[in-house]
Amino acid sequence: MRAAPARLAPGYRFLYDVSMKTTLDIDDELLVRAKAASARERKSLTAFIEEGLRLRLRGPRMNRRIPSRRLAIYHGKGGLVARVDPLSNRSLLDAADDGA
Repeated sequence: MRAAPARLAPGYRFLYDVSMKTTLDIDDELLVRAKAASARERKSLTAFIEEGLRLRLRGPRMNRRIPSRRLAIYHGKGGLVARVDPLSNRSLLDAADDGA
């Protein structure tokens, strides 16, 4: 027997004290892909679907995006050495080899 999840309202705790079977209407193509993926991972389709539901239903802390960092931008002066042609790979490679 499985215990009721602690987050459920008190009135629902008795509904989930035992395992229950549920019928789902799943898109055929999605079901084929899910069966193939579960077979590749050597787990049952039920375990595969339960894992997906757990991932989708976990708390907002886990789904939060990492804040992006601002990129540093150089506003100084400079550029290529006068003899380097920026459109020529050979010129750029030669300048890199010369230390220019």
